[in-house]
Amino acid sequence: MYYYRYDNPEVSCCYKYLMFSYNIIFWLAGVAFIAAGFWAWSEKGILSDLTKINQLNGFDPVWLVLAVGTVMFILGFAGCVGALRENICLLKFFSGVIGFIFFLELTVAILAVVFQSQVRGWLNKFFLTNITEYRKDIDLQNLIDSLQRMNHCCGAQDPDDWELNNYFSCNNTHRSRERCGVPFSCCISDPAESVVNTQCGYDVRSKPQKKWVDHIYIKGCIAALEDWLPRNLYTVAIVFIVISLLQMVGIYLARVLIADIEKAKFSY
Repeated sequence: MYYYRYDNPEVSCCYKYLMFSYNIIFWLAGVAFIAAGFWAWSEKGILSDLTKINQLNGFDPVWLVLAVGTVMFILGFAGCVGALRENICLLKFFSGVIGFIFFLELTVAILAVVFQSQVRGWLNKFFLTNITEYRKDIDLQNLIDSLQRMNHCCGAQDPDDWELNNYFSCNNTHRSRERCGVPFSCCISDPAESVVNTQCGYDVRSKPQKKWVDHIYIKGCIAALEDWLPRNLYTVAIVFIVISLLQMVGIYLARVLIADIEKAKFSY
């Protein structure tokens, strides 16, 4: 039996299939995100009437899901096909976009630390804008409710911020049963209750403010976020480091594979 040895360099199968395996996960995750986004839109009737997209002035969480899913889908596709087909253009596109995203993340983190007061003002304005749209979108409503329940907060600065919402306003011109109240997510939950009382916030703000503390959270969500961040600084740092390492691994695999492909093509 004769064995043939090739002197010309070949593309490393190890790096090639590591790159493919790395990206197939992101590609499948991107597909799942996009499918979840379109499913959410179909449940809200947006797919049957696309004009509804412009009817919501607040933040629609589905946009974020679709944006993340699209980026993951494109990058995963480019990485998978680039690795299997040994396509230098796709691999350079993949590594370049990953590098840009990493630089963007780093820039946003630095700017958020340097311009804390401006970020605080932007978050406050963003939260107040979405309070006014609370009842107009079920996904936005669930997002605000989750934020308030998890952080034991109510409104941006205090519960009176819910005056901006027509349903909870104390204005005498409307007869909403929720008038002069707050959403149930502002209520102090009773561990003994197995069923959530969605009417617990009714008429709360019509009472003297000193009695609010017995029924609802009085801390604003902006202040709650500012308190949460220092307590969980190590967790945030670890998450950022893990994400950065994953991005660096992807860039490293792509660059090594590009070098192998160029070396093999040059030798031929």
